[in-house]
Amino acid sequence: MNKIRRISSLWWPVLALLSPVLAPLLLIENRRFSKNRDRASQVNQERIRKAKPLDLPELEFMELTVLVEAKAEEGYLGEPGISYLFRTNLGSLIYDFALGSGRQVLAHNAVKLGVSLDKVDAVVISHMHLDHTGGNMKGVNVPEELGSPAGKTCFLPDKGEAEGFNTVLVEEPRMLAAGIGSTGPLARSIFGPLGLTEEQALIAKIKGKGLAIFTGCGHPTIEVILDMVSSLSHEPIYAIGGGFHFPVTGSRASFAGIQIQMIGGTGKPPWQRITEEDLDRTIATFNKAAPKNVYLSPHDTCDYALKHFEKTLNADTHILKAGATYRL
Repeated sequence: MNKIRRISSLWWPVLALLSPVLAPLLLIENRRFSKNRDRASQVNQERIRKAKPLDLPELEFMELTVLVEAKAEEGYLGEPGISYLFRTNLGSLIYDFALGSGRQVLAHNAVKLGVSLDKVDAVVISHMHLDHTGGNMKGVNVPEELGSPAGKTCFLPDKGEAEGFNTVLVEEPRMLAAGIGSTGPLARSIFGPLGLTEEQALIAKIKGKGLAIFTGCGHPTIEVILDMVSSLSHEPIYAIGGGFHFPVTGSRASFAGIQIQMIGGTGKPPWQRITEEDLDRTIATFNKAAPKNVYLSPHDTCDYALKHFEKTLNADTHILKAGATYRL
């Protein structure tokens, strides 16, 4: 396993020069991070304790079309963000807008796939990070090519703006659209400006198969998400998919020699890495849940981790690609 430097050595003289300023700032931020970590644990435990079973309809089918991913089929574009289209016999919804209107990736792929907002029932945002909201930390941006929101419902896990949409703040597990439910927001403390992050995962029941669970980045961790799911339904788990944030050896997103995903969004302070041991614990959790299929997002997970998932998961494992459609 070859690990790359999270920060290029070219930055080291600058960091050394700034260390008298950076050191106290990091100590202050670490206190906030630790408090948020304790708060997230308490909040999640309370939400899971209070959760009541969701009346999930039995879906005749569920289909995932990947609008944006880090990897892409020929003729499609990729970037380190996600946007998924879910279709069921009860309707359809878009889950996240990747990096959105600031680039042409979502617009290009959506046009090529014939996807527009007037053809879906609702939009769901997993969490308010710019690689999921269309490039806006405070709200939702939609490329013009997807058409007008026209008052469609946009389900948000935290406060934010979504111009043109009818915004609904999801505060607990609930049904959304197309026969698909939400786990409700689950929290994770993230070091730095991202702070306390609220993320909702999708949950659906497929007739004759069981539950399908999809995340944006999986920041709350799969352990916490599955604990919530067990409070919402006693059905067996058929499929788990989405992002799980394992940039073990490298980052899909980098800037000026800084491996962004290896430093931010890990649930650890920046001086600690995501490790292979962390990866193995998550894989053990997957195997205990025993899904038949796993659909892995590469947008926040390195190729080394993806291959490790494929080798050690006791499930049919699929690496999601923009432009591809998967029948669950």
